[in-house]
Amino acid sequence: MSVNNKRVFYVKYLAHQIYADILRARPDVRLDRLENESPDETAAPILASAHVYQIGAARDELAPHFHAGRDLLRRAPNLLIVSSNGAGFDPVDVEACTEAGVVVVNQSGGNANSVAEHALGMLLTLSKRILEADRALRRDPNVNRNSLMGTEAQGKTIGIVGLGNVGRRVAELCKGLLRMNVLAYDPYLSATEMAARGGEKVELDELLRRSDYVSISCPLTKDNRNMIGARQFALMQKHAYFITTARGFIHDEAALADALRNKQIAGAGLDVWAKEPPPPDHPLLQFDNVLASPHTAGVTKEARENMGRIAAEQVLDALDGKRPPRIINPEVWPSYVKRFEKAFGYAPA
Repeated sequence: MSVNNKRVFYVKYLAHQIYADILRARPDVRLDRLENESPDETAAPILASAHVYQIGAARDELAPHFHAGRDLLRRAPNLLIVSSNGAGFDPVDVEACTEAGVVVVNQSGGNANSVAEHALGMLLTLSKRILEADRALRRDPNVNRNSLMGTEAQGKTIGIVGLGNVGRRVAELCKGLLRMNVLAYDPYLSATEMAARGGEKVELDELLRRSDYVSISCPLTKDNRNMIGARQFALMQKHAYFITTARGFIHDEAALADALRNKQIAGAGLDVWAKEPPPPDHPLLQFDNVLASPHTAGVTKEARENMGRIAAEQVLDALDGKRPPRIINPEVWPSYVKRFEKAFGYAPA
C-alpha cells in the first residue's frame, strides 16, 4: 500500500475529530488542514494534489475562495470528490462539479434525529408560548398569565415540507408522541412512499391551508429558493406556526416579517437564516413570538460524531473504488469513473 498517495484536505473544521482519526489510521491517505486565511503559497500545492475536499456545510463559515465552485475546481485539477460535512451542501456548486467530473456527496441522515428533536422542541415551545412567557416574566413581575394562554399540540395537524431523513423523523415523533395528523409535500416521493414514512401526500398550497404547524425539512435547491413567500404565508391559518430547520433562502425573511407584523400567523421557529448568524437587529429577532437559534438544530455531540464517522467511511470507501451511497449528482458517474481510473490505475465499481 503506497504511503500518502490519496490526498484529502479540509478548511477550518471537521464535523468531529473522529473523521481525522479514521483517515489517519490509513497509511495511504494524507489529510491536510487549511484555514480561511491560509496564504496561497500554502493552499495552492494542497489544492493542486487533492483528490477529496471535505467541505464545511455552512456557507458563511467558509471563505468564498474555498467554496467548491469553478474557480476552486480550476485550482484543484485532480479533485475527484467533494464531501460535505453535513446533509446540506450550500458552499458547493453542484453543476460546476458535475461538469468537472467531480462527485458530490453529503452525510444525509447522520443528524436527522437531532434536527427533528429541535423542530419538535420549537413546536412545543411556540405552542405553549414558553418563550413569550419567559420574556414577559422577566419584564413584568405582575404578568397576567391568562394573556399567555397556549394550545396543545396533541391531535393537531403538522405539515412537513420535505419527507426525507429529517422530515420522516419529525413525522414519526409527532405522530407517535402527540398523535398528530401529518400532511406532507415532497415532489420527489410517491403517495405510497410518503404513507410509508408517516405522511399524507398533498400539494403545498393544501398543506399550508390545513396545517396548524408548518415545518420545513427539505434541502435548498435552485428550484425551491423563496418557495415560501408572501403568497404562501397568506394561505396559512392565523393560529398556525411556521418552523424551519432546513436552510435559509427557502423562505422569504421579509415576507415572514410582514406576516408576523400583520398577524397572519401566530409565530415562527427559525434555526436557519439568509445570513448566519443573523445580526442582532434583524427584523425577525424583534418579535417575542419568534423562537430563534443560530443553525444549531444538528449541533449535538451525538450528531457530530455520527456525521464525522459516516463522512470518513464514505470517503474511504470511495477512495477504495466503491460507489458512495449518498451521491448528490449521480449523473456524473461515467466521467468520474474515467477520472478515477486515470488517477489510481483502476476503475471503481
